[in-house]
Amino acid sequence: MLSAVEGGHYEASLLGTERSEPPRDPPNLPAGPRQTRRATPRQAPARPLPTPPPTTPPDAALARLAARQHGVVTVAQLTKVGIGPSGARNRVAAGRLHRVHRGVYAVGHPLLPGRGHWMAAVLAYGPDAVLSHRSAAALWGLRADTRPDTDVSLPRHCAKSRPGLRVHASLTLDRNDVTQKERIPCTTVARTLLDLAEDLDDRGVERAVEQAGVLNLFDLRAVSDVLDRANGRLGTGRLRRVLEAAGEPAFTESELEEYFLELCRKHGLPRPQVAGWIATSDGHMKADFLWRAQRLIVETDGYAFHSHRRAFERDHRRDLLLHLAGWKVRRFTWRQIANDADLVAATVRAVLAGPH
Repeated sequence: MLSAVEGGHYEASLLGTERSEPPRDPPNLPAGPRQTRRATPRQAPARPLPTPPPTTPPDAALARLAARQHGVVTVAQLTKVGIGPSGARNRVAAGRLHRVHRGVYAVGHPLLPGRGHWMAAVLAYGPDAVLSHRSAAALWGLRADTRPDTDVSLPRHCAKSRPGLRVHASLTLDRNDVTQKERIPCTTVARTLLDLAEDLDDRGVERAVEQAGVLNLFDLRAVSDVLDRANGRLGTGRLRRVLEAAGEPAFTESELEEYFLELCRKHGLPRPQVAGWIATSDGHMKADFLWRAQRLIVETDGYAFHSHRRAFERDHRRDLLLHLAGWKVRRFTWRQIANDADLVAATVRAVLAGPH
């Protein structure tokens, strides 16, 4: 029969446990040798908890937000910085918030600059809204706009205007047509020109196109892309007519490629590679057309792309880099390709037949 002590050791061995101290002597037995008590390890003093950073006061956060948004905020943004409905009412009563549109307030004073009114108009219609038409043209510097109304576009089937806000619903408005200028969501220059073509006459659109060129904002490829996606909008014909009158064919990039390839076919020239990449000391560059075996590149230039000093300098630097890489570059305008195709073909043929 096992004693109590032996039974305890037996149970511990079955459970696979280890005792941290020897078992105490039973009370009936003589005391065993005195056990030395282990010293408890000294614990390091607890480190003080870090002090949490101070929270930003709501009005300070509101001031910073308004500074980024040309002086205006929305009700949802007030809530986000910690100002609830009662706090907003108190600030309105105290003259610290001023209603601009439903759900949009000016911070500090009711007199907003033009950009403040444009931002307020966009905020009034939610995150999908963008400044457009004449208002976007004024923001880009394409033409002045002295009207009391602000133009806003939404990617919807229909939308309702409000006092002071002229809203345009458009299912053709997509992310390629949207950008920001001075932190105001707005339509791109290309889309703005198409929108203007709905509101202005030919001369008004022509002046806007000319101003876009002066400001180095005109991009024929972007305008062609917008026209491709216009789906028969009212301003499409007017904008194409203005571009053609300015001497720039309103073709898409793929149509321009086909135009030059057709020239090659008609004159018996070998078919070139389209949009090929070339390695240079300044990185890879994309060429409009190239014949790799003959080391010939043809670039098709339009006036809208190359009429300004910055574009002129860029093109010549590019040609120098291609020359150093062993390529011959010939540039033709689209007017030359359209109206003097024989000369273009003869030039290409002479270079292809020359020494390589």
